[in-house]
Amino acid sequence: MLALNLPPFNIKLKKANGKIMVWDGLRGKYVVLTPEEWVRQHFVNYLVHEKGYPPALMANEVQIELNNLKKRCDTIIYNRNLTPLAVVEYKAPDVKVSQETFDQIIRYNMALKVGYLIVSNGLEHYCCCIDYQKQTFSFMEDIPHYGCLHQL
Repeated sequence: MLALNLPPFNIKLKKANGKIMVWDGLRGKYVVLTPEEWVRQHFVNYLVHEKGYPPALMANEVQIELNNLKKRCDTIIYNRNLTPLAVVEYKAPDVKVSQETFDQIIRYNMALKVGYLIVSNGLEHYCCCIDYQKQTFSFMEDIPHYGCLHQL
């Protein structure tokens, strides 16, 4: 797989039924390794080991309901009361992060109402903070440390 703009780590892989599988510690199981999954596993590792995000307060592939449709968020980060704080959307490294990517995560946020939206294709990472009182958002220079996230 492609080298990413994320710290390398000892990723657990295995082959099953002719497919390469990767261990997803948040889901507690092996899943098919796709380019997007490669990004997800590296980004989750980065959040946990570099930014102090507690794995127990993170979940991958979370189902939400949006306009009577079931959708899946790539990763949701929760506070200690299990209220969603941030949602993360991943794309494969060859997929450019675009307005369409942000439109997708904004649609998910209509159901979640989190304070932080994070997007990554493994090469480029973006985080924006939403201020619901002022009805504004601002892009942050870096992905914040978990201890700096606040409930809005």
